Amino acid sequence: MAWPLLIVSAVFEAVWATALGMSDGFSRPVPTAVFGIALAVSMIGLALATRRIPIGVAYAVWIGIGAALTVGYAMATGAETVSAARIAFLGGIIACVIGLKFVQ
Repeated sequence: MAWPLLIVSAVFEAVWATALGMSDGFSRPVPTAVFGIALAVSMIGLALATRRIPIGVAYAVWIGIGAALTVGYAMATGAETVSAARIAFLGGIIACVIGLKFVQ
């Protein structure tokens, strides 16, 4: 149960990171509220997952998935440019996250 919880927590990490960018310095109420809720859910999920997964592995997986999803979403919405190199490097992050799961 710890691994699925960690993955869901990482998705919420991408949500809060995206909402943070959309909050315009916390001046927009809806993105600011989404940021706060997603941040709390993400941190609680990470904390609970570390009961079974070592903190180093959990944090690396959490940040890797969250970062890849955040950039992927930004590219999908046109907020960031898409390139073969970006896609390849994001694939590398995901491959490393999968590798950490198997060597943990």
